[in-house]
Amino acid sequence: MAKKIRVGVIFGGRSAEHEVSLVSAASVISALDKKKYEILPIGITPEGRWLSSSEALSLLKERSNIESLPEHILVPDPRKQGLVELHQSAADSVPERIDVAFPVLHGTYGEDGTIQGLFELADIPYVGAGVLGSAVGMDKVIQKQLLRQAGIPVVEDEWFLMQEFEKSTKKIIGAIERRLGYPCFVKPANLGSSVGISKAHHRRELVKAIRLAGEYDVKILVERAVEHAREIECSVLGDDDPIASVPGEIIPSNEFYDYDAKYVDGKSKAVIPARLPKAVVRKVQRYAIGCFKALDCAGMGRVDFLLEQPTNTVYVNELNTIPGFTSISMYPKLWQASGMSYSELLDRLIQLALERHRVRSVLKTTFQPKSDWYKS
Repeated sequence: MAKKIRVGVIFGGRSAEHEVSLVSAASVISALDKKKYEILPIGITPEGRWLSSSEALSLLKERSNIESLPEHILVPDPRKQGLVELHQSAADSVPERIDVAFPVLHGTYGEDGTIQGLFELADIPYVGAGVLGSAVGMDKVIQKQLLRQAGIPVVEDEWFLMQEFEKSTKKIIGAIERRLGYPCFVKPANLGSSVGISKAHHRRELVKAIRLAGEYDVKILVERAVEHAREIECSVLGDDDPIASVPGEIIPSNEFYDYDAKYVDGKSKAVIPARLPKAVVRKVQRYAIGCFKALDCAGMGRVDFLLEQPTNTVYVNELNTIPGFTSISMYPKLWQASGMSYSELLDRLIQLALERHRVRSVLKTTFQPKSDWYKS
């Protein structure tokens, strides 16, 4: 009998998207084939405490009895390749081996390249984009700059630091009004799940929206609102030769697809596949793959589009490197509509992670100079 692959499913985290991560993780853990995989649940509290226990998910949801679990840490030592209990001595510590990490961490300290860097240092295969792809995928400002360079259409925007806004409020507001006008969208540059995003219809709302976004990030992005836009999403899967799913459409219950419309009120609708002309479908899929490659992504990504009416002009809104995996999330639903079940999708993502690690593991990390010049 083949040895089971030990999958460390990591969830929670120090992020405003902590709760979304818990629901995604529950879906992933439930769908993983228990005949193939041994699952190691790893929860990270909102304060950053790592817990490794079958109870971690339920305790994080309840926010209770967390102190009863021993604290663990993933050490950046490739000889360990796993978790160690924090309060044990190095001599007594026996690592909890991880064959592959499956981060289901949305937002800061999970989707932004930080934990991916830790996986690299620990030499552990992991699902999803690497350090660079995760970082630029998280930063909406840098992401848009790279997409423009790649010839992929994005909506006009202005961005600034909150420190600049405090010093030059009138100048920044004036630039936004002249270039973008109203309505416009205000976003923290580094966050997801529509947390901290507002639609501003006039100057008073704009200032209020900037203040709100500034509670979540020091960098603020303001975009022209694409009026009468349809919200289209497309899933991407692969590494060097990625493929795109059928596109789907979100019909939000609110004025735009905010946090409540995504997760709370249950009234938003998904139309899969989206009712689009074939030429638009091909364009969406082409842009999705182009976006994935331009941002150096790997494994998975969900690309969100705005389709301007009535011209059917396509704009990339953003790419998510760790898309939602809840029961209502578009990433797995789009692949299901494309002929790949949830369990098959998880299998493929784990295979991609292991394959990428095997390819990279043969690369040299040392160099032998002609002489020991550095000892002098």
